[in-house]
Amino acid sequence: MADPKASPLHRVVVLALDGLIPFELGIPQRIFGKAREADGRPLYEVVTCSVRPPGPVDTDADFAVLVANGPETLATADTVVVPASYELGPVHDEGVLTPELAAALAHIRPGTRLVSICTGGYVLAAAGYLDGRPATTHWYHAEHFQGLFPKIRVDADVLFVDDGDVLTSAGVASGIDLCLHLVRRDHGAAVANEVARRTVVPPHRDGGQAQYIRRPVPEPQVATTTAARAWALGRLHDPIQLRDMAEQEAMSVRTFTRRFREEVGVSPGQWLTQQRVEHARHLLESSDLSIDQVARDAGFGTAQSMRQHLQAALGVTPTAYRRTFRTGSGTSPAGLA
Repeated sequence: MADPKASPLHRVVVLALDGLIPFELGIPQRIFGKAREADGRPLYEVVTCSVRPPGPVDTDADFAVLVANGPETLATADTVVVPASYELGPVHDEGVLTPELAAALAHIRPGTRLVSICTGGYVLAAAGYLDGRPATTHWYHAEHFQGLFPKIRVDADVLFVDDGDVLTSAGVASGIDLCLHLVRRDHGAAVANEVARRTVVPPHRDGGQAQYIRRPVPEPQVATTTAARAWALGRLHDPIQLRDMAEQEAMSVRTFTRRFREEVGVSPGQWLTQQRVEHARHLLESSDLSIDQVARDAGFGTAQSMRQHLQAALGVTPTAYRRTFRTGSGTSPAGLA
């Protein structure tokens, strides 16, 4: 029997546009739809709508999808997700909304969280939601996107950009990364990791889009930095020097650093910090260790150092993060709907 006092589910409304990519349309349902409380209760309600009354919406494949909800459904959303479309017309070509799309977006309530996947960012940009903000899109479109919307600070190297109430992702599968990030932000790493396991994807991918961009004359590579990363992950609690990681691959520091950045998309130091932040989050959520002990086990050395890194990465202190995610799996961080 449902608990009458239970909070209503966070509603995710996915906007299906003509020319949509079926894979990207399915990402929000797959990720948010699989997020569960410890007792199995869902944490999100995911619905799909179009800019027109209920009916078929064309895709870029040889089939259409039947969408049962019209644009007024956007008014019920806590989060709106705009997947990519290959038929954006003046939105892509001129940076302006069609009257139909503008009327649909007008239903969105102030304060609604906005998310785009791949070229869905063009829609948010044309609507003015990204003005003055950092954002990303598929690397192939990044230069055009920046030229069309000069007020946006485009970062073509990352998988997604979290700017609080507006989030944008890079191409195609990075929509999975962004949706998992939102589940993690809303309900903690344990819930997001379980969704990732069920989806058979990594809960967090290293690096950014740089590793997927085709280089004009790529150098053949035999050696990788995989062993060094595995070695480092097994001893995050210890001080790790760059030369120590390079030695695991029998490379010079200079060669190792270059190869690492080519493969992972960030420097070894940035990668280590990312891994330590993730490990600290896990310990803060799942253990009763003191803040000082979490800092030591995660490799930050001191609570002050960990506090600075978590503040930079997450915008909260370790104590605030623990308070948020240890008060119940259904509790959302402050400021989230």
